[in-house]
Amino acid sequence: MFAGAAKLIQENCDALSQLDCIGGDGDHGAKMLRVMEKLEAAIDPASERGTASLLKEAGWTIMGVDGGASSAILGTLIAGMGDVELGEEIDCGCIARSFDAGLRAVATRTKAKPGDKTMMDALVPAVEALGAAASAGKSIACAMSDAAAAAQMGAESTKDLVARYGRAKYLGEKTLGHPDAGATSIALLFRGFSAALAPEQEN
Repeated sequence: MFAGAAKLIQENCDALSQLDCIGGDGDHGAKMLRVMEKLEAAIDPASERGTASLLKEAGWTIMGVDGGASSAILGTLIAGMGDVELGEEIDCGCIARSFDAGLRAVATRTKAKPGDKTMMDALVPAVEALGAAASAGKSIACAMSDAAAAAQMGAESTKDLVARYGRAKYLGEKTLGHPDAGATSIALLFRGFSAALAPEQEN
């Protein structure tokens, strides 16, 4: 999943930075590349350590990346996911609870909510979609596909929003018509997660 997400971020790095030029420093793509490099390095599939421990360490490593709010939010999400021990037998419910724990951790770090034109516009609906899919008894792959679709819709919705956080908030109405770079990167992450699991999707 993380390798799939990293691949999409690499492929869309320049596009993310171009989006960030609207209301940020224009370096969001480069920052996300550093974040994903650290994440891939920290998540070692061959490690004998528990998944929770790996996620915790990966999260703290990401928070140490000079990536501004992006690294802080994503690092907190990943570390928070480690609050749920997935174990060897991972089902959709475990995945949903892990992402929900990560989202709750993020909520302690930022006051941003859906509608504020931030990463939360894609992250919140994605995690909610995972929970709904788990409750409906869907497979992990199908649930992640639902989450990716929800994240994409959330990211696209930011075109019609005025930024309320970060440097972009000072541009006011000028941010209308442009999707938020952070929300777009979250949509790419979930699309990468889903693509990595696609071979396992049910017919």
